[in-house]
Amino acid sequence: MEEFGQPPYRAQQLFEALYRQRVGSMEQVSTLPGTLRSELISRDFSIGAPQIERKFESTDGTVRYLIACADAQTVETVWMPEGDDGETGDGSEAGEQSARAWNRATICVSSQIGCAVDCQFCLTALLGVKRNLTAGEIVGQICAVLRDQGVSPPQDRINLVFMGMGEPFLNYDICMKAVRLLVDGVGIPESRMTLSTAGIVPRIYDFGREEVRPKLAISLNASNDELRTRLMPVNRKWNLASLVDAARSFPLRTRERLTFEYVLLDGVNDEPQNAREVAELVRGLRVKVNLIALNPGPGIAFGMPAHDRVLSFQKILIAAGVPTFIRRPRGRDIYAACGQLKQTVEISAAPALVEKD
Repeated sequence: MEEFGQPPYRAQQLFEALYRQRVGSMEQVSTLPGTLRSELISRDFSIGAPQIERKFESTDGTVRYLIACADAQTVETVWMPEGDDGETGDGSEAGEQSARAWNRATICVSSQIGCAVDCQFCLTALLGVKRNLTAGEIVGQICAVLRDQGVSPPQDRINLVFMGMGEPFLNYDICMKAVRLLVDGVGIPESRMTLSTAGIVPRIYDFGREEVRPKLAISLNASNDELRTRLMPVNRKWNLASLVDAARSFPLRTRERLTFEYVLLDGVNDEPQNAREVAELVRGLRVKVNLIALNPGPGIAFGMPAHDRVLSFQKILIAAGVPTFIRRPRGRDIYAACGQLKQTVEISAAPALVEKD
């Protein structure tokens, strides 16, 4: 705006039009004078927001968006009405009804195109990593979904989870810039955001020092180093001891807890001994554990455990004093559930929602 000889408040007007009003073109920035808009357009200024290319709707209301960036690369973003995977205390029908009654929505956002972490049970890992997203592309995903759904924070309660494609802490500075844009521009407070990491330990320490900081979730997924290295190669660089040390030193706010995510793989990491080892790992930490039964997909060599195994695992952790929740899968039939994002266009062969007996 300075380059155009405009007063400083014009910059704020443009910022609010881009992020708060989420306009689609320069012509729609009605707070700027018409002559200024014409000049911007004549100088080839445009709003390069990511565009929705395809969307797939689940029977449970979840929507998976395939979003195109300016370079034609695509990334996936997921809209979950009434919250994320519906964590419940006991996996019961009553718990699920309680989750559905909670009036909110969650957007699962991607931070990279693909992922370099190579978790063996995740479809996104099969893509490898193509590139980092920019802060504008990260925020642009969210703006595109908000426009499509016709909602607008802070009037509507929107939660964000950086749990889509990519490892946020391998695109750390850009993700933190996106967080600040979301707070100052879109109007989503950091208290309603969660960043999930596979365990990039140095960045956990950096994250704890941020002034504007979302909540932290750590993907655990194994109870000992041998098993975790097999499932998550990142464990070779930062093992469980270093990860737990970082978690122990993380500065939590009042009533805040760290979240440990644990994907249960049938007959691999879901034995009672694994649950006891997890309880010992997190002893003394202010944490909660989210249990996620594997969401299957083509090319994944693991199976989904029976629900009674999930419940048994949960009961052992609860008996050890660890708050433990079962996350109800959302959008599994359209490849939108945790670990299923892979830019899938055809969904005719999507896995069934029925769990093993």
